[in-house]
Amino acid sequence: MATSPVLVLGIDGRSGAGKSTLAAELATALRRHREVALFHLEDIYPGWDGLQAGTHSYVTDVLAPLSRGEAADWTGWDWAAGAPGPRATLAPAPVVIIEGVGAGCAAARGLLDALVWVQVPDETRKSRALERDGEVFAAHWDRWAAQEGTYLDADDVPGHANVTVENRADGSAPHHVLRALMSLSRCASALAPERTESAAQAPVHTALPAAPDAAALFEALYAGNDHAVLLESSNLGFADPRQRNRYSIMAAATTDHCAVYEHRGGAGILREGTATARLTGGFFDWLARSWDAAGFLPAQGDLPFVPGWLGYLGYELKRETGGSDVPPAPGAPAAPADAALIRPSQVVVVDHQASTVHLLATAAADAEGFFDRVRQLLPQLPAAVPVPAHLEPAAAFTPHDDRPAYLGKVRAAQEQIRLGNSYEVCLTTSLRADAVPCDPWENYLRLRAANPAPFAHYLRFGDMAAASTSPERFMSIGSDGWMRAEPIKGTRPRGATPEADQALIEELASSPKDRAENIMIVDLLRNDLSHFADPRTLSVPRLCAIESYATVHQMVSTIDARLRPGAPRAEAIAAAFPAGSMTGAPKVSTMEILDTLEDGAARGLYSGAVGYFSATGAADLSVVIRTLVMVRGEISGRWDLSLGVGGAITADSSPQEEWDEVRTKAFGVLSALGSVFPGS
Repeated sequence: MATSPVLVLGIDGRSGAGKSTLAAELATALRRHREVALFHLEDIYPGWDGLQAGTHSYVTDVLAPLSRGEAADWTGWDWAAGAPGPRATLAPAPVVIIEGVGAGCAAARGLLDALVWVQVPDETRKSRALERDGEVFAAHWDRWAAQEGTYLDADDVPGHANVTVENRADGSAPHHVLRALMSLSRCASALAPERTESAAQAPVHTALPAAPDAAALFEALYAGNDHAVLLESSNLGFADPRQRNRYSIMAAATTDHCAVYEHRGGAGILREGTATARLTGGFFDWLARSWDAAGFLPAQGDLPFVPGWLGYLGYELKRETGGSDVPPAPGAPAAPADAALIRPSQVVVVDHQASTVHLLATAAADAEGFFDRVRQLLPQLPAAVPVPAHLEPAAAFTPHDDRPAYLGKVRAAQEQIRLGNSYEVCLTTSLRADAVPCDPWENYLRLRAANPAPFAHYLRFGDMAAASTSPERFMSIGSDGWMRAEPIKGTRPRGATPEADQALIEELASSPKDRAENIMIVDLLRNDLSHFADPRTLSVPRLCAIESYATVHQMVSTIDARLRPGAPRAEAIAAAFPAGSMTGAPKVSTMEILDTLEDGAARGLYSGAVGYFSATGAADLSVVIRTLVMVRGEISGRWDLSLGVGGAITADSSPQEEWDEVRTKAFGVLSALGSVFPGS
């Protein structure tokens, strides 16, 4: 009777890579929840010259029947006698693992649910192989290696692998490979028990009485790390009844128990310790599998974040939510990933209100060692991180659109509104300065000192860094399912005197144009949240309120709603992405208009979202505005800087006032660096 397998895995790699051990240990781990059939290709190779013939027999006699849920039957090989051996059989099982050189050949790949490629340096492979198989293999090493070379020259097996693992032979590979397999869409259902177990593993937690400067603590722990995130509430002097300035969160990918995920153009790369998975499909599909689908931990008191994922979602993910794909221009340098996140094994949460430092870590990631390190570090921190001087020489920015060009685009947006294709167009442009000698972390320190904000953040993902003083929440979801959006529409500069400042506040609060812009986005976000909300809970507790920051006054509204029971959280976020305050309305048709008005240039990280997805089901994401994006240049120590700015265009907008608003919004970042707006 056939037993259809749930999962068929191939493990390939050159001799000595450690495939057999990996397959055996992976089978042991998977047998905790189901039967596993394990086949070694060395049982079917017909001698030392039989790689090609053995691979063919494996596909027809072993893989094909097992994939149909039928028993495999083949002629074995007697290696001692150098002759065919007895017939052998292998019963089917819910999971089938096939290991050996040739397991991932072209003829096999259509029958495999996932292919794992195992690699180690060549000099290590030979010593490992001979240590395991002794002098018998030594006499035939060159013959067999030549066949492997022929096989791989004709078939790029590593390039087709779903998971690649650097096998250090230290026992870590099976765990890393299993975690990587759990992220694959074709494996997710079959590995549901493992996914549920993983999601249920609560971190170790300790709390220390301390009130450190968050940037000082991050600098001591993570500033030199290539994959690090700081979500900082830096505006601690701001009246904050909604507690947006209560917490700062920081972490980095510092151990093999961490993961790093990057998404580009419809495909993802996930690094789980020594294993790397290539993932197909959309970002929000991955987010649902990795965060939303395996269950959540109970909320841990008032802690906002329990690891969890931290990072950014770039604006170009709009291709998955109704917008068009904007491909890079031919010959353009490689752009940062469309989205990038880390799943840290050690996290610091600073509760500024309670003067407490919360430390969370997985038990396997040396939690006590991490706790001791932070405990010893806290008394040594400065009260505040020194603010670096302005860049010298000052970075000279150039605009994507000069004044006449931008005014022309404002008028073109108004024509689209007149034609009925939109009623609000959130037009943006950008400023660039290339090959600037600077340090990304120091740029963040400059920005946070000049423009404190509740959603400030510093990101580092390899050759990309971002420094932001964003004041705007895109969307939050509490562990209890309550959602909140807080769009900003309407801006005025700060006044030179208290009287002038108050006059600007009153002007903004009473402006029919700004109120209209804000209310249109409120209506859009009410619709966005309603897709997965209980409609009885939808409310607008705050409409067109004024908030003041270091360089600007802003008009802000709040929209609340509660998720329907069982509603998918990743899909609820996707339904609202990108933030309506960065597109205009109606969202889909206006995004199409913007693609044309903005010359088909990708916004990248700007206009996207930054924040966290907690293991408790909570999420909090800010809108990426007031943000300096930095990409490492070709010359060491030099970075290409970009700053996105823009504003909402309505039928009664003044093109000159819209240009003035662009300058006002750019001022906070540019002045912090010691730069001026181009043409000033």
